Amino acid sequence: MQKINNEQIEELYAFTRNHFVEYYDLQTELVDHLANDIEAMWEKQPELNFEDAKNAAFKKFGVFGFLEPIEQKQKAMGRRYRGFLWNEFKAWFTLPKVVFTLLIFVIFYTAFSSVYVKYFSITFYLGIAIWSIYRTIQLNRVFRRRKEKCNKKWMMEEMIFKQAGGTLLVFMSQIHTFYNLSESFTLNAYTVAGLATVFTILFLVSYISFQLLPEKAEELLNKTYPEYSL
Repeated sequence: MQKINNEQIEELYAFTRNHFVEYYDLQTELVDHLANDIEAMWEKQPELNFEDAKNAAFKKFGVFGFLEPIEQKQKAMGRRYRGFLWNEFKAWFTLPKVVFTLLIFVIFYTAFSSVYVKYFSITFYLGIAIWSIYRTIQLNRVFRRRKEKCNKKWMMEEMIFKQAGGTLLVFMSQIHTFYNLSESFTLNAYTVAGLATVFTILFLVSYISFQLLPEKAEELLNKTYPEYSL
């Protein structure tokens, strides 16, 4: 049976890139799928040329081409990323990290039950804003250096370095909202405890996504992609 050669494999990679598949991991999956499909066609129609077989294999993806596989891959990588996030988050409720978690809770509880809650809110907001800007610049530099070493684009790698600030933005917006509301109502102990819990969780998730996961990028990428190498 006729087999796909290396030159044709490279042509299939170029074909996926020309159809807006920018991530190497998804390109590899699609190339493997197309190659298997083409070889299956050659088994039944040995006279079929590569170009026609390639186009016939691509048509099986439907009118939207590779759009559906891209969306499916994004969802799969999103679930895996949240799994990494959840594993790191759980660790903060085991010894010895749970002590630090309780300390964060106490800080938020004390701040939100204080008569100076507005000033604490401003301090939290400014401190987190400055840190987030610094980390964003730092992560972008790290990401660019990684791209200089490797011209392949991996979906999980981009999630780790480019989507880290999503939760932090939610965290910052809630601090700003709390500041606006603090003038209009008095908080009881249960409400303060609830808010302190929410803010502790948001703080931890932000720290994990912005600091810990990027630091473990190499380990996480090797877990995700056996063929990964920087």
